[in-house]
Amino acid sequence: MITALALLGYAVCAAWCAPVLLTPLTSRGTSVRAGLAAWLAAMASVLLSGALAIAFALAAAAANWPQLTQDLCRSVAGDECTPQVYGSALYQVGVAAFAAALMLLSAVSLWRYGRRVQRSRAQTRSHARAALLVGRAITGPGAGGPGPVPGDIDVSKSGSPALAGRRARTVTLDDPRPAAYCAAGRPAAIVVTSGALAVLDPPQLRAVLAHERAHLAHGHHALTTVVRGLAAAFPGLPLFTQGAAEVACLAEMSADDSAARTSGRETVATALLALATRQAVPGALLAPAVPAGPLPRTALAAAADAVPARVGRLLAPSRPGAALLAAALLAAIAALLVLAPAALTALVR
Repeated sequence: MITALALLGYAVCAAWCAPVLLTPLTSRGTSVRAGLAAWLAAMASVLLSGALAIAFALAAAAANWPQLTQDLCRSVAGDECTPQVYGSALYQVGVAAFAAALMLLSAVSLWRYGRRVQRSRAQTRSHARAALLVGRAITGPGAGGPGPVPGDIDVSKSGSPALAGRRARTVTLDDPRPAAYCAAGRPAAIVVTSGALAVLDPPQLRAVLAHERAHLAHGHHALTTVVRGLAAAFPGLPLFTQGAAEVACLAEMSADDSAARTSGRETVATALLALATRQAVPGALLAPAVPAGPLPRTALAAAADAVPARVGRLLAPSRPGAALLAAALLAAIAALLVLAPAALTALVR
């Protein structure tokens, strides 16, 4: 039981303290891959610790229930916990009710997670099907992308098993609001609104499409679905609620970097600003603008998360030394979090 309590205490502490360590190192996107790995490692560590705590508690309860109830009573009341207290039927029923409540809480959290993930996947696929039904294929100098059908993008060679043999179709919808996003499905859809086509020039449109292809190729939709499901399952824990927002922002930054490798950093930055400010932004960028209002947030959108920070890192990328230092610190934190449950178990036992 001591092992279970130690693991549970660690899980609670890490769920509250890990964001304090990780956010300053990841919010600027200095090392995107290391940041994603660190957040996921922290979440996995807390979940594993919680699961191990439950397993050890159940094992201890099954092995020696009388001794367990006695130790629990004396850990709270000390010498005042007499045999008449911990041996009474009322106390035994209370301990059993407490254990049942913990199991019920775990089951509810698991149900909330599964429901959120299933609902998110269904909504995304439904939106992809609807967009492909009513949308028009994009053609012209800005559409780009390989494939035998105009507007189709081949993602089967992306290295993602989930996308093997699939294609993503690019369509435009009549909507005056500038937006571009991707929705995973069979096939996936990349949607660009008519409002976006009105404010993007051909190089910027190619950059936006490259951004969305990167989301699909790297499986960012699955990643964000998982972490948002965890945030729904554990709404009171900062690691999952704040971590979901940080992972979503880092996924956008990762897609920005992929698009910048083919289109250039300034082109990606001006495209983001054009979508965010709802007006054309020339290629010669003088100063970053600030988004003028709320943006549509369907699936993974090109300009939906932390636009000023993303534009800033595109126009003023971190120095290699700073990126290396951030990656090293994040790797050390991730390693510590991953090893902590096993080390704590071995130490206590």
